[in-house]
Amino acid sequence: MQVDIKTSDIRPIRQTFSQVARRIGGDKPASRYQEATLNLQAETNFHYRPLWQPEFELYDKGRTAIVMADWYAFKDPRHYYYGAYTTARARQQEGADKQFEFAEKRNVLGSLEAATAESLRQVLVPLRHYEWGANMNNTYCAAYGWGTALTQACTFAAMDRLGIAQYISRIGLLLDGNVGSGLEAAKREWLEDPAWQGVRRVMENLFVTKDVFEVLLAQNLVFDGLVYPLVHRHYEQSIDLRAGQALAMLTTFISDWYDETSRWVDATVKTAADESAANKELLSQWYGAHRDEMVRALEPLATLALGTDTGASALHQVRGELDARAAKLGIKV
Repeated sequence: MQVDIKTSDIRPIRQTFSQVARRIGGDKPASRYQEATLNLQAETNFHYRPLWQPEFELYDKGRTAIVMADWYAFKDPRHYYYGAYTTARARQQEGADKQFEFAEKRNVLGSLEAATAESLRQVLVPLRHYEWGANMNNTYCAAYGWGTALTQACTFAAMDRLGIAQYISRIGLLLDGNVGSGLEAAKREWLEDPAWQGVRRVMENLFVTKDVFEVLLAQNLVFDGLVYPLVHRHYEQSIDLRAGQALAMLTTFISDWYDETSRWVDATVKTAADESAANKELLSQWYGAHRDEMVRALEPLATLALGTDTGASALHQVRGELDARAAKLGIKV
């Protein structure tokens, strides 16, 4: 008996979806990111205008003063679509969970000096409320922004902020032996402590800012560009001198996340600024106003975290670094 094995070359009728082929040209093979992003924004056949904002369609480019010839010009340099995003975050969560398990077994935060632990409760743990606010702002951008290239990245950012808030909450629980008193104290700090009221005010003002792109720029470039280096670099470095790298071990994901997400933020802002002189001028106005307001708001927090002289110096340095970053994106500083 003889068996002949033959191979057949089966070619697909189409290489990708038609809406992707129309954008990348011809019928070329597309990446998963392109297939999950391009031309997915709903544009027609809406049932009715929003009753609370009848001047807009449900999805409307007019919800921001930024004007783009093509809203799919925005690209995420990480090429995150749902599958790639969840896979990357699952791996990172595994590593972070192991760090927290180690910290809990060895009681690395419970053995800190009382003054160091109290400083963490006053400066770091209230940031869980800041992260919740950032989740709200990115969710707003995802809900009312236009174009999947922009809104899906905002959705991922919003979910990341909830995860970071949970990690900070876990640090608070490690500080008080899982009693929860540290989280209650942190909430009081956020609501009542004078050092936090400026930050809370600018965050709550952003909640009622209507322009989608202004919210995106203010939260992800300006606010984070000041808060993260100040707290997660300058303050944590000062704590590590007393805590022996215990805190750095637990905030590795937060620092790595900021570096990674900054690539998307920078690419998004630069694309909008390069589109037109009018966009660049508007972005520059928003940047200057929000930067000055946030710097003033952070002054008492910097003093609480690092002392009067060191705090002022660190905040000045952070502002200079943010201005240099913004200038590279085309923003007039």
